[in-house]
Amino acid sequence: MYEYIKGFITFVGPEYIVVENNGIGYRVLTPNPFAFSKHEQQEKTVYLYQHVREDAHILFGFATMEEKRLFEKLISVSGIGPKGALAVLASGTPSHVVSAIEREDEPYLVKFPGIGKKTARQMILDLKGKLDHVVSDSLTGLFAPKQPEPASSGNAALDEALLALEALGYSAREIKRITGRLEKEAATSTDEYIRKGLQLLLG
Repeated sequence: MYEYIKGFITFVGPEYIVVENNGIGYRVLTPNPFAFSKHEQQEKTVYLYQHVREDAHILFGFATMEEKRLFEKLISVSGIGPKGALAVLASGTPSHVVSAIEREDEPYLVKFPGIGKKTARQMILDLKGKLDHVVSDSLTGLFAPKQPEPASSGNAALDEALLALEALGYSAREIKRITGRLEKEAATSTDEYIRKGLQLLLG
């Protein structure tokens, strides 16, 4: 029903953002809400997918159309729900996920919360060779490993990042395992801590 919303980012939290449009604040769940932190209080276009259940209508939002397309493909796979698809997309750009599927990299895929061997194999069977239209030519680095992002420091940002990783479905044990290493990192934002944490969890 909805293609996108253009409005002001008025709130960023571990699980969702709020986009205000014409005086109405829309709660939008995103793969990595803190990726929108730099746009807080700014006008931004967010691409939407509306998920309808008997008990709720939920809006999922994405920074790019490529992310939205891949999300739609992922939830079409048996065993992957919207929350699982968000956790997969939080790892980076669509090109990295497409690369893993095309290379049949099951060990990489099963590191995502809720993705077991059976589901990873189903992802590959259902999606391999069918994602060329998902990733645009403007996204470079397809089939190339993700390069680590520059790091910095900040405890508040780290605390928010740990909450965001928990919201994505990672267990307290998994998060505790990487917390010490993250504390030794320096990151300029919560978004960077989340990305670094995901690199450690998926490494």
